[in-house]
Order: sequence, then C-alpha cells, then structure tokens
Amino acid sequence: MVYVDDMYLTEMGRYGRMRMSHMIADSTAELIDAARSVGVQARWLQKSGTHQEHFDICMSKRKKLIGRANVVECTVKELTIMCMYRREHGILPTSIAVAMNWWRNKT
Repeated sequence: MVYVDDMYLTEMGRYGRMRMSHMIADSTAELIDAARSVGVQARWLQKSGTHQEHFDICMSKRKKLIGRANVVECTVKELTIMCMYRREHGILPTSIAVAMNWWRNKT
C-alpha cells in the first residue's frame, strides 16, 4: 500500500510556490515503483532504509496517484504515527486505523 499525506495544506508543505506531500509505502520497492509511475526519480528518495523513508511529491504528482487502488490519502498526523509504528515494529501497520489505535493505547 502507498500512503500520501496532506502536508500541502500546512505551512510545512510549502516549498516556494510549490505545495508538497509526503509519500510512504509498505516497502521500498513499492515506494520507488509508485514514484517512478508519476515521474519522480528514485534518487529523490529521502531517509532511505529508515522508518522515515519517503518521497516529497508536488501536487501534480499527488493528483496522478490519488484514486489508484493501492493509494490511500491520509493526514500528516496519521502518516507521522504510521512512521512511528514502523520505527517500533519494523513494518508499517496494516491500516491507518491500526496505527491510530496503537498510538491511542501508547499515549
């Protein structure tokens, strides 16, 4: 599964005039495949091999991803919690709901 957040709605999501989102996935291969499918080069992968592995993608790339069967939209908070879950468990949770329940029970 590929997850794309709504960082573009925040000040953090602004890069000059561009609006950006984070993109993560269940595996590095799936993440790179999704990136390449919308024209993002694999060399732009950030924090490779860590629980924070992701791409920053612009709005035009985000729009190409949304609506695909394997792509889930989420909030910045949800994506952050999913990455925290991955740090602790070594993998992403099976869903955003699982991540959020884990976080509620943890705090």
